[in-house]
Amino acid sequence: MMEFYAQRRDKLREIINQKGLSGLLVSSPVNRYYLSGFELHDPQCNESAGMLVIHASGDDWLMTDPRYETAASKVWPKDGLFIYTSPRIQQIREFLAGLRLPVLGFESRAMSVDLHLELKDHVGLTPVKGLVEMLRLIKDKQEITLMEASCRLNHEVFALVPGLLQPGRTEREIAWDVEKLFRERGASELAFATIVGVNANAAQPHAMPGSTVVEEDCLVLVDAGARLDDYCSDQTRTFWVGQHPTDAFKRTMDMVREAQDLGIQALRPGLPASRAYAVVKEFFRGHFVDTHFTHGLGHGVGLETHEAPSLGPHDEVVLAPGMVITVEPGLYYPDWGGIRWEYMLLVTEDGSRIL
Repeated sequence: MMEFYAQRRDKLREIINQKGLSGLLVSSPVNRYYLSGFELHDPQCNESAGMLVIHASGDDWLMTDPRYETAASKVWPKDGLFIYTSPRIQQIREFLAGLRLPVLGFESRAMSVDLHLELKDHVGLTPVKGLVEMLRLIKDKQEITLMEASCRLNHEVFALVPGLLQPGRTEREIAWDVEKLFRERGASELAFATIVGVNANAAQPHAMPGSTVVEEDCLVLVDAGARLDDYCSDQTRTFWVGQHPTDAFKRTMDMVREAQDLGIQALRPGLPASRAYAVVKEFFRGHFVDTHFTHGLGHGVGLETHEAPSLGPHDEVVLAPGMVITVEPGLYYPDWGGIRWEYMLLVTEDGSRIL
């Protein structure tokens, strides 16, 4: 397994050398995990489990503190570990300076301003964006297998969701039951906080479950996902509770599902991500409802629920085989609710495949 991560670091090393960097300081938790298998999450936003130094010549280092020494030793050679104690920043600064890397890239989206200020006068820091994310765009065979399993779990849970949507139950109660279903079936955690929106609340794409109660003959939007073996799933379904869906619900559902079909049909290698969005936006515009489509068509999924690429109006990433993305058009009306329907798809050599 250690060799598996070493191969990823070697691919990154090629990029580092192409960019003329002496190395890359990796402080993003998810990128750290992708390259080493060490700690997918930091303890909290103001505390780090550690960083990687990916050296242009191959002498890589994992820096962490004594709490993680045992865990780090399981995935990283001991002679490449630097264990810092207090004063933490001073020891990190002296260690990095001692490596004598004249042009050390750092992840500008992940490093705090405070840490940068502590290091910049002692280490030759150069901001970079998206070097590891560039590798993560394309999932390898093992990642695809894991994501298929995560999606199977999601489909299994969503098959049980209609039974939770009983009149008198609150959004919050339903969200808790969804979380329990995922965890009882092997998920280590939720991929994100479950969204449950009843009627008008469903017009908020990221509605927070509250005390609103399911009624007879109402709509309920549920967006949920789980982390299984470190990889995320993400799906949305909109349900009608009762026997008499309104004409507005049926008409909007038909448009959303047709738009999704068009978006999926458009997916293929070589297509700019923004073009997939445009296909759906143009369809909605033709029905004079495009102003009610208020977000992108989808996003990448993997170790994070939202990662590159973004299927939005300005993303010019070109789709390629191995990308895993969502297609989730929605229409939202604050006076009565919203409808969204979401699939996760794998971009293939000749199109795409629903996971």
